[in-house]
Parts: sequence; C-alpha cells; structure tokens
Amino acid sequence: MSIRIESVDLSFPDGCNIILGQSHFIKTVEDLFEAISTTIPGSPFGLAFSEASGPCLIRSDGNDLELKKIAEDNLKSIAAGHCFITVLGEAFPIQVLNRIKAVPEVCNIFCATANPVQVIVARTEQGGGILGVIDGEAPTAVECAEDVDARIELLKRFGYKR
Repeated sequence: MSIRIESVDLSFPDGCNIILGQSHFIKTVEDLFEAISTTIPGSPFGLAFSEASGPCLIRSDGNDLELKKIAEDNLKSIAAGHCFITVLGEAFPIQVLNRIKAVPEVCNIFCATANPVQVIVARTEQGGGILGVIDGEAPTAVECAEDVDARIELLKRFGYKR
C-alpha cells in the first residue's frame, strides 16, 4: 500500500478563529451547533463535518452562511473522513473549547487558533486522514522579563488576570 503525505493550507478570514478536530458520528453537526450556539449566543459561526462511511458527505450548519461555506470549503480541501471544523466570527476558542471537547462524538482536537494553519494529511487508496497540524510559525526566542510583562498585560486586557 502506498502512502502520500501532503499539507493543506486552511483558509479563513482575518479576525476569525477555527477549531479543527476529529469526531466519529453523523450527530456531530447537531451537537457542535448546540454547544457553540448556547455557549456564545449571537456570535456568528459556521461548522462542517466529514462523514467517513455511507454517502461520505460533508455535513454543515451554522448561523452565518459565509462562515458555513468557509468551513465546507476547508473540509473539501482536507478531504479526510471523520473530521470537523468550526469557524468562529466574533469569539475566541477559549470561550467554547471545553464545551466542544465535551461533545460525545468528539475524539480529538488538532488546533484552536487564528494563526495560519497547514493540515498534514496522509492519503492512501482508502482515503485521507489528518496526521497533525502546523499552527502558526516557529518560535524565534525565549521570552524576557519585558515579554512576560507584556503577556500579563494582554491577559489583563482580555479579563483573564487582575
């Protein structure tokens, strides 16, 4: 059996965050919709899930048609079974990530980010599978005292520190 490894660049608008994960059942769409819409009500989002059996469709939902289409298009590019993506328009993953991880169908989270993302996909005769992701860029240095202060100030501005 031959295996081909490729990287797939995800595409989503500046200011959006994505959550890419693995799940295992068609009910993923309904449960992710409920988790997001009840945790961050009114925040625009789209989501999509790739089936790995039966008709092998990309199933999708959301309260924003553009973000829903972006989620669908990214899963078409990844072309792997049993994965999902959410595209959050006015929210951060930290606001909803624990709820998503608690969805019974969710097996794994690959990333939750606003950074550029490359998805590493293995392809065989059977199909494709996500091996992992490249989330953002490589580090350039270790933080110094000034960087620590700047990090703490940012967390204060976001309301995570006093």
